[in-house]
Amino acid sequence: MKKILITNDDGYDSKGLLALVEALRPLGQVTVVAPSLEKSACGHSLTLTKPLRFISVDDDFYKLDDGTPTDCIFLALHKLYDEGEKPDIVVSGINRGANMGEDITYSGTASAAMEAVLQGIPAIAISQVCADDCQDIDQLRYELAKDTIYNIVRKILNEDFPLPDRKFLNINIPPIKSSECRGYKITRAGNRYYGNDAAVHCNPRGVEYYWIGLPHFDWLESKGHIADFEATNSGYVSITPIHLDMTSYDDIAKLEEWI
Repeated sequence: MKKILITNDDGYDSKGLLALVEALRPLGQVTVVAPSLEKSACGHSLTLTKPLRFISVDDDFYKLDDGTPTDCIFLALHKLYDEGEKPDIVVSGINRGANMGEDITYSGTASAAMEAVLQGIPAIAISQVCADDCQDIDQLRYELAKDTIYNIVRKILNEDFPLPDRKFLNINIPPIKSSECRGYKITRAGNRYYGNDAAVHCNPRGVEYYWIGLPHFDWLESKGHIADFEATNSGYVSITPIHLDMTSYDDIAKLEEWI
């Protein structure tokens, strides 16, 4: 039986995680290790300053006490698999909200997939794009996301993973019904417009504090291959190959000359 390891960054009781488990259980033995609390935008962070605990929620289902998605993958491989044994695939999600463009660098969902491929395991990050502050997602019930991840993971388990080492698939689902989907598009990561929104307040003792605001969901004009946000805006599932090598190869010769 194929072994599937699942995590997310929205917490162990999120609807997206439970939808992912439901979608993939027919394909193999599903094990879940997820954060006990929401860890959105935690990036590829490991917890190094305090111990972490596995807490059993159900059979093959654990929450990692205040751990990050990266912690979940790192420690799951240490605790739940024998030496030399690995899951056949790691799937992270289904995230409530998009993970496109440079947001991938913030994403705990994507970072769990990063950790998996660093450990030599094929991985997918899957996120549900929201149309209206994510209120639409409860109505959609992750239908298209579940259909998509089932089909993609089944294809991988029956054939092979389409990417070489240290690369993962980043999937974003448009906020539409399965019947309205126009298909899959292989995309590049787009470019977000980033502001610097933060609200300042004072607590009852007059101490100032800040609350980082929601980013503007605006995108810069795309050039070249179709971008992830363009695909989802047009009713397609976006599938983007992501690699961990962030070297700007085009600039190496320029820098050698400059230095």
